[in-house]
Amino acid sequence: MLRDDIKTATVTSMKAGDKERTATLRLIGAKIKDRDIEARTGKAPENDDELVTEVLQKMAKQRRESITMYEDGGRQELADQEKAELAVIEEFLPQMMDEAQTRAAIEEAKASTGAESIRDMGRVMAELKARHGATLDMGLASGLVKSSFS
Repeated sequence: MLRDDIKTATVTSMKAGDKERTATLRLIGAKIKDRDIEARTGKAPENDDELVTEVLQKMAKQRRESITMYEDGGRQELADQEKAELAVIEEFLPQMMDEAQTRAAIEEAKASTGAESIRDMGRVMAELKARHGATLDMGLASGLVKSSFS
């Protein structure tokens, strides 16, 4: 399980004395625990790996946004720190689909939902998330779905 892999990596990095990696892995663990607490009161994914993947994807998205903001603001040292954290987070994320695979998944989703116009975009996006949620960049997919109806 992904959660166990993260715990093992944390112990390994602690033993190796890698402070930056350990800090990032502990941050991941804390976010996962926060999500566990939220899941007690709300709707939780059925699969534990799905929950952990959601947390990791959210963390990765936040890091990417921060990197852009820091670089635009001329704060390269902070951008580099965020890049290091992002690299650790991405180690545990499944391999994302490339653009060609995303386009193929969109066509498959359009065919299975019977989507014919931009009004059907919501159904297509829901189908994509259900089938490929962990491996699909939904931001990229959204733009490609829009352009596929043009």
